[in-house]
Amino acid sequence: MSKLTPKTAFKTVPGRGPGTPGTPGTPETPGHRGGSPEAGGEEEEEEEEEEEVPRPPSYLLLTIFSCFCPAYPINIVAFVYSIMAQNSYNEGDVEGSRRLGQNAKWVAIAAIIIGLLLIAAYCMFHFSGWTTF
Repeated sequence: MSKLTPKTAFKTVPGRGPGTPGTPGTPETPGHRGGSPEAGGEEEEEEEEEEEVPRPPSYLLLTIFSCFCPAYPINIVAFVYSIMAQNSYNEGDVEGSRRLGQNAKWVAIAAIIIGLLLIAAYCMFHFSGWTTF
């Protein structure tokens, strides 16, 4: 039994559209007992086993951590990039997943740095005693 991957989820049955199963008793189904040589086990198509590419990192935990920094528009963008990277891999686009994961990483790092700078600026103004602007 072959492993179901995004690319092999729907197979095309000869003589029919993609993803439509053959009806019982037709030559496309394994239970057919007709007199043609195709009906027996003589013509078994070898399925090419696809080599699974390891999932590129989507940096989801880093982007979730960046959501705790006060740079909200930026860290939400990083989170969206991370989710898009996972969806892209699930659709079979490994290169797109790698690219979106890298974007998520750099935007999350920028959000963390900006958030730390905002926290530092707030602490400097709050604890310096300079209350009037």
